[in-house]
Amino acid sequence: MGARLARLLAECRLRAWGLPLDPAALVVAELAANAALHGSDRRTGFRLSLSVTDTALRIEVSDSAGDRMPGAGLPAADAESGRGLLLVGALAERWGVTPGPPPGKTVWAEVPLADL
Repeated sequence: MGARLARLLAECRLRAWGLPLDPAALVVAELAANAALHGSDRRTGFRLSLSVTDTALRIEVSDSAGDRMPGAGLPAADAESGRGLLLVGALAERWGVTPGPPPGKTVWAEVPLADL
């Protein structure tokens, strides 16, 4: 699955659940783009999962590159990329990385329902 398809599928699910698209669709787009660029290959791709708790929308993107952990460092001022996880951190209440299942990892973010 590509990042664009992941965002479109997430938008369909959010509409079906009666939830607004933003900021959740932006978080999906950033996490999916990171997985497509840095966390998977064409054979394994990545997996997107959305779930709703009493207080938040949980977004999970799993890939096969558990040896490449993401980080939200500050890119150079003239860098054309490298700000995705900074954006996720600004839009989500919290985010993190869960190792496994081997050889992969899951990057997740929670957007409070009150923010949707």
